[in-house]
Amino acid sequence: MILYPAIDLKDGQAVRLLRGAMDKATVFNDDPAAQAQSFVGAGCEWLHLVDLNGAFAGEPVNAAPVEAILKACDVPAQLGGGIRDMATIARWIDKGLARVILGTVAVENPALVREAAREFPGHVAVGIDARDGRVATKGWAEETDVLVTDLARSFEDAGVAAIIYTDINRDGAMQGPNVAATAALANAVSIPVIASGGVSSLDDLVALRDCGADLNGAISGRALYDGAIDLGEALTLLNG
Repeated sequence: MILYPAIDLKDGQAVRLLRGAMDKATVFNDDPAAQAQSFVGAGCEWLHLVDLNGAFAGEPVNAAPVEAILKACDVPAQLGGGIRDMATIARWIDKGLARVILGTVAVENPALVREAAREFPGHVAVGIDARDGRVATKGWAEETDVLVTDLARSFEDAGVAAIIYTDINRDGAMQGPNVAATAALANAVSIPVIASGGVSSLDDLVALRDCGADLNGAISGRALYDGAIDLGEALTLLNG
């Protein structure tokens, strides 16, 4: 199981939000590229990047720090937030991004997800963010009546590389991930599932690894910044 260190970008800085609230941001590093290099130096295999401003704006806002990270680091990175058209997808992949994460458009324009997955095989993931089992969009600001499992199953034949499933109520709260919901989703679809939201200890990583579903990986942010999870120790645990 891959551990994806998260770098959430707001106004050019690496931050963490509490349950997705933009006004509850804690700045952890004003040099995101340096933060990324520290994660890579500890041995991570992937980086998970989020353009928080972009998620609300509907277009990339933190392009400069993302590009700096891509230039500074030699591990693959995935990016979500404000990626809502083919031109933006193509531009990021051309700049060396390994995977784009499509969230809001997966609900509002699923045809774009399918087109992108055909055009860029292996480079397109779907981000499903949920409160109480229902999908939220536009930086988690808008809730829908779409069920998580229904949305995931609708892309079974689309060729997407992964689903990043975030339980919003757990995100940044250091209360542990929603293991049961994540496992249920992973067992309901053949698409690889990455768990996100609330991963705050080594025990959480073990619980996800041993949840009864073959998860692709887990994303952790605040716990790595706070020191609740030692990245090197976690990587040893998961790869042992």
